[in-house]
Amino acid sequence: GRHSMLPRHVQRLGRDWITHWNGSQILAFSSPVSSCMRWAGHYPPWASFPLPISADFSANWRFPPLFGPWRQFQNSNWHLDNYTQSCCFHLPNPSMKSEGEEPLTKKRRLSGQDDTSTPEQETNLCNQKEVSCLSVAQNEEKHGSKKGTIKRHWEYFCEQSKTMKIAENKGSDQSSTGSEATFDFTVMSYNILSQNLLEDNSHLYKHCRQRLLFWTYRFPNILQEIKELDADVLCLQEVQEDHYRTEIKSSLESLGYHCEYKMRTGRKPDGCAICFKTSKFSLISSNPVEFFRRDIPLLDRDNVGLVLLLQPRFHCKATAAICIANTHLLYNPRRGDIKLTQLAMLLAEIASVAPQKDGSFCPIIICGDFNSVPGSPLYKFIKEGKLNYEGLAIGKVSGQEQFPRGQRILSIPIWPKKLGISQNCVYEIKQQQKKENAGEKLEAAKPDNTQEIVIASEKLSSKLRHHFKLSSVYSHYFPETGIPEVTTCHSRSAVTVDYIFYSAANDDTAAQPGAEDSFCRGLKLLGRLALLTEKDLWTVNGLPNENNSSDHLPLLAEFRLIER
Repeated sequence: GRHSMLPRHVQRLGRDWITHWNGSQILAFSSPVSSCMRWAGHYPPWASFPLPISADFSANWRFPPLFGPWRQFQNSNWHLDNYTQSCCFHLPNPSMKSEGEEPLTKKRRLSGQDDTSTPEQETNLCNQKEVSCLSVAQNEEKHGSKKGTIKRHWEYFCEQSKTMKIAENKGSDQSSTGSEATFDFTVMSYNILSQNLLEDNSHLYKHCRQRLLFWTYRFPNILQEIKELDADVLCLQEVQEDHYRTEIKSSLESLGYHCEYKMRTGRKPDGCAICFKTSKFSLISSNPVEFFRRDIPLLDRDNVGLVLLLQPRFHCKATAAICIANTHLLYNPRRGDIKLTQLAMLLAEIASVAPQKDGSFCPIIICGDFNSVPGSPLYKFIKEGKLNYEGLAIGKVSGQEQFPRGQRILSIPIWPKKLGISQNCVYEIKQQQKKENAGEKLEAAKPDNTQEIVIASEKLSSKLRHHFKLSSVYSHYFPETGIPEVTTCHSRSAVTVDYIFYSAANDDTAAQPGAEDSFCRGLKLLGRLALLTEKDLWTVNGLPNENNSSDHLPLLAEFRLIER
C-alpha cells in the first residue's frame, strides 16, 4: 500500500536487484555518498526501493534519519559533493538473510504480524547496532588497522620535572620518595562530548562515519585516553548523567579516583565532574554552583559549575589546600551578559571557598569549556582581573563570532542586585561582614547614608573585578609560526574554548607578566601536553575520529605546589 504509485512488478524488481548483492552487504557507487549512511530495516516512505538511480539520484535522495528529526537534516545544507569517493551504502543483516528471501517487513505482513515495533524492540535494535560497532572497533584495534593517530608531545618549563605520568614514562610516587618539600601533580580538563548533545547536534559531525559516533565505540577510547594520560585531577565537562552513573564513575573509581559530580538543572542530562586520585588528595569540601535562578530572568540557563577544596597528601604543611574549579559556560555567542554573570557566580563561590586563615587565598586552578576565544573580553577578564564593559556589545563578549549579529549593549549593572554578588565577584553578605569587622576597629562609625552612597556608586559602576590574578597554561598560538592552537574541531569550526587557569607562584617562569605577584604561595607550571593546529586535526578527519572520540582535545598540565 505504500508504493501504490508504482506497479507491483516494478517494486519487486528493485527489491530483487538489491537482494542479489546481499552476499557482500555493500553497494559501492561512483557518486560520493557517506559511508555512515545505513538503511533501516524497512524502506522509507519517500522511496520506492532503496537503490539510487544515477539519472536523478542527487535530486531525489534524502538523508536517512540517523540521530534526530528529519527537520535537522533539511536545514543542514547537505550536499553529496561534501563526501568522499570511497564511501558506500551498508545493508544491515536483519533486512536480507539470503538471496531470494523476502524483507522482514513483508514477511511480517504475510504472516499477519503488525509492522510496527515497540520502543523496547527499537531500543534492543539500537543496542545491537552499538554492540556491533564496538566489536568492529575492537577487531580493528586487534589487527592494528586503526589509522590517523597524531602524537602530542610534552612541553617542559622546568628541567627538573621528572614526574610526568604518561604511559611511556611514569613518574615515581612521592609517597615513596620521602620528599615532602615539593608536591607535584597533574590536572586534566576534558570535554568528553555528551552522547545526548552529539545526537541533538548531528549536523556538527557530518564528516564522521556513523559507527564512530556510538557511545559504545566512544567510551572505551575516552577511558583509554584517561588511563594513558593518568592525571591526578580530572575536570570533565558534558558528562551525561546516566553514563556517569552506570559506567564512568565505576570505571574511574577502579583507576583510583574519587568522583564528585554536578548535573545541569534543566532538561539536558549532562554536567560537570571533578575526579581526583585518592593517593594524592583528600577531599575537604565539595561545592556545586547552579547558574539557573528562577527569580532572575537573566539567569534562565541550566549551566553549572563545581568547586572542590582538596588537601594534598605527603606535604609538610597540614593546612595546605588547593582549590579546583570546573565549569561549562553557556554556548550562545550572542548572550555575553549571561556568560559574564555565570562566570561571576563561579568566581564568587571560589572566593568563599579558597580563603585561608591568614586572609590570603590558597592556590587556585580553574578548568572548563568557557565557550570564549583567546583575547575576548571574557578571557581578558579572567586573566587580568578587571573589565570595563561600558559600551560593550553583548555579542562581542566571548569573541565566538567575528561579525556578531545585533548591537545590543551590556546593561549597567549586568545582573540585578538581588543575585547577591558584587561587582568584585564576591558574595555581598561576606563582603559586608568584612566591612563590619573593619569598622569595629574605627573610633567612630560613618553616617548611615554613607553605606547607601557606596552601594549606589557600585551599582552604577561598569567595572568588574575579581581577586585572582590568573595565568593560562596554554599560550594559544605556536610561537614559531603564530598559528592558533585548537582545542575543539568539528564540521562548523576549529577554535580554542577550553582552558586551564591557575594562580602562579612568584618564581613561575611560565606565568604571564603580572600574574605572579598576587600570591605569596602558588603553583609553578612544570609542563603541558602540547595542543594541535586545525590543519593537524583535519589530517585525521577532524574530531571525533577513530582514536579521539570527543570533539574536544584533553588539556593536561603538571604543577608544583610552592609554599613560602
